[in-house]
Amino acid sequence: MKEFVISQAQTEKAVLVGLITRLQDERKTNEYLDELAFLAETAGAEVAKRFTQKLDMPNSVTYIGKGKLEEIRDYIAAREDDPETEIGMVIFDDELSAKQIRNIEKELKVKILDRTSLILDIFAMRAQTASAKTQVELAQYKYMLPRLQRLWTHLERQGGGSGSGKGGSVGLRGPGETQLEMDRRIILNRMSLLKQQLAEIDRQKSTQRKNRGRLIRVALVGYTNVGKSTLMNLLAKSEVFAENKLFATLDTTVRKVIIENLPFLLSDTVGFIRKLPTDLVDSFKSTLDEVREADLLVHVVDISHPDFEEQIQVVEKTLADLGCADKPTILLFNKIDAYTWVEKAADDLTPRTKENITLEELMQTWMAKIHDNCLFISARQRENIEELKELLYKKVKELHVQKYPYNDFLYQTYDNDGTPE
Repeated sequence: MKEFVISQAQTEKAVLVGLITRLQDERKTNEYLDELAFLAETAGAEVAKRFTQKLDMPNSVTYIGKGKLEEIRDYIAAREDDPETEIGMVIFDDELSAKQIRNIEKELKVKILDRTSLILDIFAMRAQTASAKTQVELAQYKYMLPRLQRLWTHLERQGGGSGSGKGGSVGLRGPGETQLEMDRRIILNRMSLLKQQLAEIDRQKSTQRKNRGRLIRVALVGYTNVGKSTLMNLLAKSEVFAENKLFATLDTTVRKVIIENLPFLLSDTVGFIRKLPTDLVDSFKSTLDEVREADLLVHVVDISHPDFEEQIQVVEKTLADLGCADKPTILLFNKIDAYTWVEKAADDLTPRTKENITLEELMQTWMAKIHDNCLFISARQRENIEELKELLYKKVKELHVQKYPYNDFLYQTYDNDGTPE
């Protein structure tokens, strides 16, 4: 049943397929395929080749054109005899319909994955707690339900009997139920059970949040693999799992942090990604409740990524969908140690591109745009961490005084004259 999910990290050769359309130029398609390659690598696959095609819009039957499909089929067929180069799967950079998967599989004779099923597979591999496992399982069933048809093409007959006296066993004749209907019913029952379990987990987490006392809640949000968990480990002196792979964090971790005399709660959340399926966002509602209930958001950005501005837009759109767009936010540019730029030659008269902008120019641009709510750091090299703590202290103190006007600080600080600050 879980044919869609690889569920074990095994090194299989994979081919990536993307489309260049009117809305998505070649540069953007290549960036998306880079991210898809990183996703495939995280899932345990090795990318052998990429195919792109220019089309006005995806083909409703096979996603790509007939000629390109034959080209991919010939590429796979040429390597099927050698176990070292054999292609085990083809991954498409968009969500495919059940009909498209069925038609492509019939032509290519290998496993077909789309972007959503690959993300689901990584989630299944990363899930550790009962809460995360339940959320991932629910998301998998939601994805599977409309695609069940292709799993049962060999069982179109009725399971009971045809009702006309033909084909049914004695004592089993009747209206019957197709295998497909039976599976759909089993999955729907399982989904309703998982939803009940998640509702119970929601209640438990809600109770936990209420018991956290009079503390301001700060949530680290951002695109996947920008360094949220590394920053969490640095500020909270905790040991949250952090790795240079996509979706290393699936479970929300909450730690108490004390800066000077001010305690507050810091939570590390699941990273966002472009083209994140809505079913997945719904399934991770209890994880994202930490973001909804936070008083202050720290939006972490990987400034060394060539397309970090689009990543900021993806996160802001997801936050808006969650109803968190109006929360106070600090924009935190991480990985300044990994930032690179290309110096233009003195005689080069072509217009400057993003690659020619220095880190100092970027800093000036963003600081002019959002003033105090912006900081540039390197969590790994511990650059500007003291400035970050000062900024966090200032912002959290403002919120703390508004929300809890009676002094709940660990100890009172005094200025040189001996008066309380």
